[in-house]
Amino acid sequence: MGAGRVGAVLGAALRRAGHDIVGVSAVSDLSRLRADALLSGVPILPVPEVVADADLVLLAVPDDVLPALVAGLVDTGAIHAGQFVAHPSGRYGTDVLEPAQHVGALTLAIHPVMTFTGTTVDLARLADCPFGVTSSDAVRPVAEALVVEMGGEPVWVPEEARGLYHAAIAFGANYLMTVVLQSLELLRDAGMAEPQRLMAPLLSASLDNALRHGDAALTGPVARGDAETVAHHLHRIAEVSPAAAVAYRALARLTADRAVAAGLIDVSAASELLVVLSAEGEPT
Repeated sequence: MGAGRVGAVLGAALRRAGHDIVGVSAVSDLSRLRADALLSGVPILPVPEVVADADLVLLAVPDDVLPALVAGLVDTGAIHAGQFVAHPSGRYGTDVLEPAQHVGALTLAIHPVMTFTGTTVDLARLADCPFGVTSSDAVRPVAEALVVEMGGEPVWVPEEARGLYHAAIAFGANYLMTVVLQSLELLRDAGMAEPQRLMAPLLSASLDNALRHGDAALTGPVARGDAETVAHHLHRIAEVSPAAAVAYRALARLTADRAVAAGLIDVSAASELLVVLSAEGEPT
């Protein structure tokens, strides 16, 4: 188990549920502090030692590191038959753990659909948090039980759906943060001293409406077909952030497509928008 933001919190949740945490890997000073805060008293050991002594191994590492780590642990004999080997990666199911399966380990993927700070605050957020679960049919009850023990809600994700599942979550959660932060920056450029205070009610209402009502909740100049207003937005944003103007243009195109499909604007209004939003056109 690694003491990154996710691993330390999941370890603390499993410990709270009664599991004995035999060891944790913590290389950086920050990860050691996190281990001390969330897993007090748990020995900090080299990765092979943590893995070799555990009945359940939780490989909480960045997605791009996971395949090589699994292969290395199998090659050195640290992973062995009879162990449960899990990871919380969103991108992967259990195919990435195939080397562990070859030596007789039982594999599972349990991905918490949550953003983590790596502090005790996250433990409360695990209550009813969905976890994307992927495993063999034989191991599925174990995977789902572990999620329930941590306070979460298991949601089955087939192996072949894992890539799109993770891309969709990242699209919504990660880029929502980017869009919000960029919006706050533009408001500061406009002279607003407290942009968070200005945006918080609107953002909360928008998210709630989107989750409750879907495309019917689309609002703003694109959803109304106000092409001139959109052109003005592009012009003003480009003055302070050309990169943000590019993003605005791309999101406006996607919004226009959804507005047409939902019947909020007609084809004529959409055509005017597309002229403004065309890659060749310049905002006026």
